[in-house]
Amino acid sequence: MRFPVFGEYAAAIPPPHIPASERPLRSKLSKLWPWAVLLCLTLSWDASGADLHVMGWLGDTQGFALRDHGWLASVMHDGGKRLAMLMYAYVLTMLFWPVGIWRRVARIQRLEVVVGITVSLLAVSALKRWSLTSCPWELQAFGGVASYVSHWTWGVSDGGSGHCFPGGHASSAFAFLALSLPWLTSLDPGDRGRGQKLLAAVVLAGLALGAAQTLRGAHYPSHTAWTAWTCATIAWANHWIFARWAKSNTRLAS
Repeated sequence: MRFPVFGEYAAAIPPPHIPASERPLRSKLSKLWPWAVLLCLTLSWDASGADLHVMGWLGDTQGFALRDHGWLASVMHDGGKRLAMLMYAYVLTMLFWPVGIWRRVARIQRLEVVVGITVSLLAVSALKRWSLTSCPWELQAFGGVASYVSHWTWGVSDGGSGHCFPGGHASSAFAFLALSLPWLTSLDPGDRGRGQKLLAAVVLAGLALGAAQTLRGAHYPSHTAWTAWTCATIAWANHWIFARWAKSNTRLAS
């Protein structure tokens, strides 16, 4: 069975119909422009102070009206978390017992996906543990006890419970950005199309979960944006590391 050639793994399994000279460095760097745009937009949003304006539209001194909304709390939060756990279990199962389309994917690429998702989840959890930033619904402006302190002011407590930055719930979806990369960077048009669909589904799911938490007063919009950027950074770095590993041992790419 011939495995598909995915992205950087092309160096380990050179396709005869696409010479390496036709894949210049700029074509690889051009794939990073969404990451750079997301970083610039997120930094601009942070600098604008728009977080507080948005939360001010959604809440008042009595809190957030949608905090305990049935659909947002039960379906988007609790249901989204359970779905993410099922998806993670499914991907982990495919690493050891691949079926369907996963049989076309080399084991090292399946391992790449699992590692990328896992590291993304752990990284966001670690950042939340270190952060002293409290959730919007804890601010005095919304009936809580905390004062607003920028999430960039590390080591300074706002008087609340903290551990709210970046958005952990959104990472339940954005961590799966690593799932799309092997297909998204493939040399095969069909695989790239599949990767684009996976990428769109992950991004839409992440935005939906993040928006639900913002409506409830649990997270600022920037929390979701930084979660997306963190997971995207880890996914690309993880893909690059595994590609280098495959190049050093061609047996791993088969």
